[in-house]
Amino acid sequence: MQIQINTDRHTEGVEDLAVWARGVVEQALSHASDRITRVEVHLSDQSGDKSGHDDKRCMMEARLEGRRPIAVTHQAATMDLAVNGAAEKLAGAIESILGRLRDQRHRQADPLLDAAPSPDER
Repeated sequence: MQIQINTDRHTEGVEDLAVWARGVVEQALSHASDRITRVEVHLSDQSGDKSGHDDKRCMMEARLEGRRPIAVTHQAATMDLAVNGAAEKLAGAIESILGRLRDQRHRQADPLLDAAPSPDER
């Protein structure tokens, strides 16, 4: 899994922030890292030099093998909260997609599952 970190010109401590954010992404997506080819992380400070409520923004886009990219965004008061929030959202979105794919394969492997009567039909 390749992780690319991008920041705007208002973001401070880019080197340390990039190393830390990469670790957060690796940990959050470790359960699916073999299915993810690339993750792009975009960090920005929406209000620039001025401070504002929830002005730190993190957008993450993951590319799963053979699938369209998945993107999430999280805004928070600190970059720490923004990155962790986006990583959590992205992990949930990926797990949801992978769960649906597992269900599809399971149904295709056992066509009787789709043909079984519902409890109301018995």
